[in-house]
Amino acid sequence: MINDKDKKRNSKIILELIEQCDDAERVVFLEHFLSIFALLHQNKLEKFNRSLPLAEYFVDRWERAKLLGFAAGASIYDSAVVIGDVSVGRSTWIGPNVLLDGSGKLEIGSFCSISANVQVYSHDSVLWAKSGGEKPYEYKPTVIGNNCYIGPNVVIEKGVSIGDGAVVGANSFVNKNVEKGIKVAGNPAKQIL
Repeated sequence: MINDKDKKRNSKIILELIEQCDDAERVVFLEHFLSIFALLHQNKLEKFNRSLPLAEYFVDRWERAKLLGFAAGASIYDSAVVIGDVSVGRSTWIGPNVLLDGSGKLEIGSFCSISANVQVYSHDSVLWAKSGGEKPYEYKPTVIGNNCYIGPNVVIEKGVSIGDGAVVGANSFVNKNVEKGIKVAGNPAKQIL
C-alpha cells in the first residue's frame, strides 16, 4: 500500500509531467485517462449495478475517512464536504453530497448511517446577516450518538444532540434535541410512532 507521503510525491511528479506535455500529448493522456475511467465504470456496473460520479472511481471512501482522522471502518464519499472539527466513530457511513460543518464542533458516533444530501451544522450566520455583518456568527457543538440513522435530505441545526439509536426520517429539519431511541420526522422534526 502506498503511504500518504508517496501519494503526494507521485501526484507532484504526474502534474509536472503533464505540464511539460504539448497539446497533442495532453490529448493522448486524456484519451488514456478516459479509457481507464470507462473500464472502471464498466467493472462497477457489472459488479454492483451502479454508476458513480467520476471521482468516486478514483477515491477510496475508507481511505478518505482515514485521512480525515475518522475511526476504523468509517467511510465518506468524495462528494461530501467536511469543515472544521469533525469526529466520526467506527464503521459510520457518510453518503454522497453530505455537508458536515464542524466549525463549532461536530461529533458523530459509531455505526451511524448519514444518508445522501444530509446537512449537519454547528454554526449559523442568521444574526450576522440580519445585523448587516455587525454581529458574529453563532457556534454550538452538534452531536449525533451511536447507531443512528439520518435519512436523505435531513438538515440538522447547530447545537442539536441526537441520542443513541435515534432515527430521523427523510427530508426532516431537526432544530431540537432528539432523545435516545426515538424516531422523528417532519419540518420541524417531531416524534413519530
